[in-house]
Amino acid sequence: PGEPGREAAFAQRIDPAREPGLSPQQRQLMAQVERAQRQRALQRRLRGRNTLLALGIGAVALGIYGYTFYSVSQEGFLDELEQEAAAARARA
Repeated sequence: PGEPGREAAFAQRIDPAREPGLSPQQRQLMAQVERAQRQRALQRRLRGRNTLLALGIGAVALGIYGYTFYSVSQEGFLDELEQEAAAARARA
């Protein structure tokens, strides 16, 4: 520490298979920790994708819902039927 351009000992990556001072149990623990870290990173990435997918599906569902209300409000066939029924009642 203190020398410019030199990495601190805690920041150096080591290869557990080539490190001479590690016991088999230590190598196994390091491999287990690395697998757990990879699994957490994968879960984070999938969580983000799932969130985007849920937002997309929700947007499509709301769009269909809104379009359905819009198109139903534009239909006038029920108004025409009511006018014909009122005209028939008036004639009778």
